[in-house]
Amino acid sequence: MRSQTVSLKLCQLSEQAKEHPDRVFTTLHHLIDVDFLREAYRSTNKKASAGVDEVTSAEYAANLETNLEDLCRRYKEGNYIAPPMKRIWIEKEDKSQRPIGIPAFEDKILQRAVTMLLGAIYEIDFYDFSYGFREERSAHDAVKAIRNACYEEKVRVIIDADVTKFFDNMSHGRIREILRMRINDGKIIRLIGKWLNAGVIEKDNIHYPTCGSPQGGVISPMIANIFLHHVLDEWYVNKVKPRLKGCSFLLRFADDFVLGCEFEGDSHRLMEVLPKRFEKYGLTIHPEKSKVISFKWPSKFKAKSGNGTFDFLGFTHYWGKSRNGTWVIKRKTMKKRQSRAMRNLYLYCRNNKHDPIKEQFKQLCSKLHGLYNYYGIRNNYRMLLMLFEHVRESWRRWLGRRTRDGYISWAKFEKFLSVWKLPRPRITKMV
Repeated sequence: MRSQTVSLKLCQLSEQAKEHPDRVFTTLHHLIDVDFLREAYRSTNKKASAGVDEVTSAEYAANLETNLEDLCRRYKEGNYIAPPMKRIWIEKEDKSQRPIGIPAFEDKILQRAVTMLLGAIYEIDFYDFSYGFREERSAHDAVKAIRNACYEEKVRVIIDADVTKFFDNMSHGRIREILRMRINDGKIIRLIGKWLNAGVIEKDNIHYPTCGSPQGGVISPMIANIFLHHVLDEWYVNKVKPRLKGCSFLLRFADDFVLGCEFEGDSHRLMEVLPKRFEKYGLTIHPEKSKVISFKWPSKFKAKSGNGTFDFLGFTHYWGKSRNGTWVIKRKTMKKRQSRAMRNLYLYCRNNKHDPIKEQFKQLCSKLHGLYNYYGIRNNYRMLLMLFEHVRESWRRWLGRRTRDGYISWAKFEKFLSVWKLPRPRITKMV
């Protein structure tokens, strides 16, 4: 529960933003004090990895009040130095590598405080079709909304667009320029500039990117939302939608977005101007990954829909028939996501086959619950069942390597599973 003082500050800020949608806020930095930083500390993830200074959340909390007072003093005096981020790499679905930046814990607190300030203002400005990294909005809400939009707007064509390395290519100059349209507090702008230019450490080497906002930074999602709110959302609402001949919709989750059009001609015009709009801000719409897809409501007399499919937030959307024979939009786990999950589960069973059974069981249950919680939506039970059967087979195979024969029969393994019952698939989200 938030401090009353901090809640009052943010509430007053939101009211001002709502009453004066064209106002440029020039004095915000004074709102951040020790109480505000304490609230930011409470909202900061304590389980995340330590940054370059190797200070953990527990170590910081041991002397919390003194640390927060010192942080507040340096911030107010303008002496705060943003430490570089520690870079790690994670594998994407296409087996390429995505860079992730890990800030120092103290840096996360100050970034969270500034994010809270920005959020109080920009939450009023953001459109309802923007779902990424916003309070009380989730990826499942976006998945449900895109399905409803396809029905309500009677779309026949989907534009599945992909922005090439969005977080890496945002222009620092453009970020400051867009922020100043709504927030022109010099101290806040300079602080954000420090984070953008703080540098990245990788294998004891430090380099300073000339553009981009590192994924993993606490403030990066807010910067991304503000940037795309101006580049895409406002442009679509004010310039594009009024010029289209038919109905349309835009739905965005951070840098992932989908456009739907009633008429094919509108979609082709959009695909012509979309790359030009993003190019103006130093970004590129991927020419191969971005495509126009036929997605019209199939005739009830047809056995096949004749439509394409599109991917959004880990799910493939497609037309299929319901139990009563009507055409509906269904969703299933993307092939790349399914393959990655199956590969990771197999590797866990192989690499940890000599761990205690109790520990293996605990980890496998945790992994399955995580997958069910995200991918457990209607029409996707079959993909979950495939994961469940894959885990059973992988576990049986690698536990068999611990036996004298190097093999466990299914009959014997079924008895084993009667004691160590893996969670069966279940639908967790009715979206």
